[in-house]
Amino acid sequence: MKVTGLFVYPLKSARALSLQEAHLDEFGIRGDRRWCLVDDDGRVITQRESPVLATLDVVPSADGLELRAARRPALRVRTPGPDQPVCPAQVRADHTEGRLAGAGADAWLSDLLGRSCHLLHMPPSTRRQVSLTHGRPGDRVSFADGYPLLLTNEASLAALNERLPRAVPMDRFRPNLVIDGVEPFAEDGWSRIRAGGTEFRVVKPCARCVVTTTDQQTGDREKEPLRTLATFRNVGGKVLFGETLIHEGTGPIRLGDGVEVVEAR
Repeated sequence: MKVTGLFVYPLKSARALSLQEAHLDEFGIRGDRRWCLVDDDGRVITQRESPVLATLDVVPSADGLELRAARRPALRVRTPGPDQPVCPAQVRADHTEGRLAGAGADAWLSDLLGRSCHLLHMPPSTRRQVSLTHGRPGDRVSFADGYPLLLTNEASLAALNERLPRAVPMDRFRPNLVIDGVEPFAEDGWSRIRAGGTEFRVVKPCARCVVTTTDQQTGDREKEPLRTLATFRNVGGKVLFGETLIHEGTGPIRLGDGVEVVEAR
């Protein structure tokens, strides 16, 4: 069993960046979902309501980001410093905050989305606690929905695609780590794994939403794969695919690293 995919999402709900090597810091993969968009009421905007975000490329730089989208000039955005205003950010039912990136970025992104929005960055000083229902005191998370990392299994996707009229790629599920070399849905039975010298708690299955029906290249939306997935992965009214992780320690993880099950559920 080995790591076959590593992905980071610098801006929550924008396109993924594929990595050969990642570094785990206190938040998860370094740079993952440290930026987000909020509406005028501070609610985080995602592909659930704005699928056009799937068409937005975000390229990190030493001092911030470059935003790229079709038929418009790219925009460089600096990471806001400590003198920039703080804005509340509501991630689902959770409340946190970030620093405003500025009016120029807000105008560029509002035009792309066709709605008013504001770009925020979460500085290292922000300590958003993972829910203690499944996490421990001190477990941190960025603007991700709930947990620092998401793992998916190549064989699980293959088992789903066998049931679909047209296969979908793994990017529909927006993982951080992809593994191969194990049976479909074997990940359901794990409680602790090791990869790249780091141990991870396998927290809970990931309940999937309409984002899985969004083409991550075009932003177009359909009914699959969520409709078919619900026919055989519906548990208690939630459609499950992948496992959320909390890492224990920092350090590198690379494509090809072996993955070991340390403890089963």
